Amino acid sequence: MGKMDADFLKVRPASPWMRWVLFAIAAAFALDVSFAYLKVRNNVAENRQRLSEIHRTSAAAAKAGSAARPPSAEEVRVAADTLRKLAMPWQTLFRTLESTASDNVSLLAIEPEPKAGTVLISGEATTYHAALEYVALLSAATDLERPHLVRHERRTDDARDIVAFSVMASWGKTK
Repeated sequence: MGKMDADFLKVRPASPWMRWVLFAIAAAFALDVSFAYLKVRNNVAENRQRLSEIHRTSAAAAKAGSAARPPSAEEVRVAADTLRKLAMPWQTLFRTLESTASDNVSLLAIEPEPKAGTVLISGEATTYHAALEYVALLSAATDLERPHLVRHERRTDDARDIVAFSVMASWGKTK
């Protein structure tokens, strides 16, 4: 019988070319990581440059915006008109309109004219008589002065007759 080889720790000689292949793979990986690092570093530098330019331009725009042109006469007029409309006593008008509500009248629009101190109330009534009764209810209200029918017209809407009307009244003047 032959000699039995029971040495399990025996190391076989590695192939000489395997070392060089693994070395080449490691070197290629290291070069790839290095190039990727350089590319990312350059991108970060470019982005920082862009960000600083954006900050400079936005700061310059903010300074230029603060020294903007003065408002035009038309802009001042529109702003003053808006302020006058907001300063009107809306709560009293709404209270008056709620207290004079009628089942035969539907209000469609409320158009204030702050300079003149008037309000135009547009609506629809089931009959001409209902529109006149609504004007009489507005006359009895204490917050509106001299309400009067300015316009009315008969219309046919979905096979029913309605009367479209507008009432003008003085409103919003300090008494």
